[in-house]
Amino acid sequence: MKPGHTGWRHLVYAAHYSFKGLRAAYRNESAFRQEVGVFLLLLPIAIWLGRSPVEWILLIGSCLLVLIVELLNSAIENVVDRIGSEHHELSGRAKDIGSAAVMLALLIPGITWGLLAWQRFFM
Repeated sequence: MKPGHTGWRHLVYAAHYSFKGLRAAYRNESAFRQEVGVFLLLLPIAIWLGRSPVEWILLIGSCLLVLIVELLNSAIENVVDRIGSEHHELSGRAKDIGSAAVMLALLIPGITWGLLAWQRFFM
């Protein structure tokens, strides 16, 4: 972004680049596409399952967290791949750590959805 962009112009440019990044991730990252598909499938279920706005935020927000972490993981993987194709221990470690972050992020909706479903159906 150019240094002269401030205020509303900065906001417009930032939004443009953000949507450009979302499009790039959707087009080029199969894991992101799969997670978006699951999110879209779970969205109406979250509205049905949740009994209050707080529960809706927990259910939907936990799924959005997975998408955010997947975007960051994809960014790390793209930067590592851009640096070079030869195997390097630190490159492999960076990719593995990004993958671990996605795995831990997936635990959050699993636990959240499980507990709220348990509360709704068994309590």
